[in-house]
Amino acid sequence: MTSSAPAVRARRRTAFAVVLCAGLTVSLTACAGEDPDKGTNGVGKLTAAQIDKKARAAADAADMVRLTGKLVSKGGTYTLDMQLSSKGGTGSVTSKQNTFELLRIGDELYLKADAGFWKDEKADDESDQAAEKLEGKYVKVPEDDPTYRQMRGFTEKETLLDGVLTLHGKINKGARDTVGGVRTVQIMGGKGEGGALDVSLKGTPYPLRVARGGGGGTLTLADWGETFQLEAPAEGDTVDYGGELPKSSA
Repeated sequence: MTSSAPAVRARRRTAFAVVLCAGLTVSLTACAGEDPDKGTNGVGKLTAAQIDKKARAAADAADMVRLTGKLVSKGGTYTLDMQLSSKGGTGSVTSKQNTFELLRIGDELYLKADAGFWKDEKADDESDQAAEKLEGKYVKVPEDDPTYRQMRGFTEKETLLDGVLTLHGKINKGARDTVGGVRTVQIMGGKGEGGALDVSLKGTPYPLRVARGGGGGTLTLADWGETFQLEAPAEGDTVDYGGELPKSSA
């Protein structure tokens, strides 16, 4: 009877080791040499510079993307919810004062906002009445108006992504994480002060989240390549202002 004791103890130690390994999910390599990149697109095995190159190439090649989050610039802080494509963009932008909608199809840019957006605090009653008429309407922005270039930038996929995806300083590899349930690998500018980018480890290595350096805001990128419609607003919902737009509170 006593001779079976060592075998029993050995089985117990083996069982304990199995349970212990099953619980150590944080360290994927702790048990049986499990590969942390198993079931991924393999991007996690690359250098930081290689990951950055692949992520940028994937973003450039995609026809469409949805970008949401905060963008902090010299012009102020903006909350974006924009769908972008090579042909234009649509969505909403919220500044400190107002929320307005943008729609661009080719070179035609429309802006939709409430009367408060169009009102100038120093304006007279006549200007206030004009602002009331613009409320809830898609106002076609003249291409030579100063507002055109500023607002168009929010609708340009290439321009916007080039700005937010750029990391500053030496690019280093960071930790693994998940964004929207998708496993990611992070790359950083410096130790993160130059920005951080989470790149998908599933399928195409798209950028899924970016934290801009210097407190420039955090943005999520999703719906890569998914189709959305860009349609001109109905004629009854559109105002062609013709000349220079009235000053806004944006």
